[in-house]
Amino acid sequence: MIKKILLALGVVIIVIQFIRPEKNIAAGAQPNAISTKYTVPDTVNQLLSVACKDCHSNNTVYPWYSNIQPVAWWLNDHVKEGKRKFNLDEFTTYTLKRQDHKLEELIESQEDHWMPLDSYTWVHRDAALTDAQRKVLIDWANVTRKQIQSNPDFATSPKK
Repeated sequence: MIKKILLALGVVIIVIQFIRPEKNIAAGAQPNAISTKYTVPDTVNQLLSVACKDCHSNNTVYPWYSNIQPVAWWLNDHVKEGKRKFNLDEFTTYTLKRQDHKLEELIESQEDHWMPLDSYTWVHRDAALTDAQRKVLIDWANVTRKQIQSNPDFATSPKK
């Protein structure tokens, strides 16, 4: 009986390897990226690339283990959720108030240390930001928020 259960489990594990989610890889330049409208210094872009963009952009760099099920499904859910909440490559499609709010959330996430997620930094050690790196992101986000808020259309911009 145990052998049959283990055999069935083995078959299921092999079969699920062929059920793969679509990868988050967009070709070419991203016309709605935050950097198309706002200044993103190289230091900030590097931090965003290392700590944020795998889940919060249209291009994810996939590690080797992302080809193993059910890990790929779990990663896919994280990326979908991350993009739904905040997508750096779709940032300019947001209303001005939403842009401002998303940068406010970015600031809070760095001040309170809840991003990047621990589950991400366990594997991606270079994504574990220092306080100095967090300050760079916070300072940039504050400057960008002021730029957004100074837009004459900001006051009449819808929230979503």
